[in-house]
Amino acid sequence: MKILIVEDERKVANFVRKGLQEEGYVVDAAFDGEEGLRLAIESPYDLIILDIYLPRLDGLAALRKLREKRVRTPVLLLTVRATIEDKVLGLDSGADDYLTKPFAFQELLARVRALLRRRADVNAGVLQVADLILDPGRRTVVRGTRRIELSLKEFALLEYFMRNTERVLTRTMIIGHVWNYDFDSETNVVDVYVNYLRRKIDAGREPKLIHTVRGAGYVMKVE
Repeated sequence: MKILIVEDERKVANFVRKGLQEEGYVVDAAFDGEEGLRLAIESPYDLIILDIYLPRLDGLAALRKLREKRVRTPVLLLTVRATIEDKVLGLDSGADDYLTKPFAFQELLARVRALLRRRADVNAGVLQVADLILDPGRRTVVRGTRRIELSLKEFALLEYFMRNTERVLTRTMIIGHVWNYDFDSETNVVDVYVNYLRRKIDAGREPKLIHTVRGAGYVMKVE
């Protein structure tokens, strides 16, 4: 597995690179956003570890440009930011996970393994529930004859629902699978994104597919 680290603090970058190399990964490093973006576009990586605060081009801008180029490599963000709002901003920019500095190397390693495992386990088969069709390979969603545009996190949330039809998914399960950062019981990020999906998927259409299970979570099913 090949990993790219984009981190301007050279001591941090070298520490992480050495630790990952000792775990058997092939690791490249860049020390500013422009160089990191160039490497990420030009070379195939299995994972990118990206700091937000970078010279020349900040990490979020680099990440957005990466996604605009349709580079789907999983990205783990590193930052000193710790609020839910900042996490949502980073994740909505196209990140797959989020780790706050300072961090223990074992935690970073666990997140790296989880992201690489998730990528390897992706099932490219087309999913269908009623007249809703999701194609993971092409990253398209259609309901009836209408194509639906989703953000990266909305797409991931919908895919999780469609792979678990008839199963009640708790907020903890959803946040752990779709966002993969420590769950804060006070945040309403799951409810916010479920409402986004409902407006795009269910509004004005029958049957309704996303249902609330009071006191438990949500379920996708045809009623």
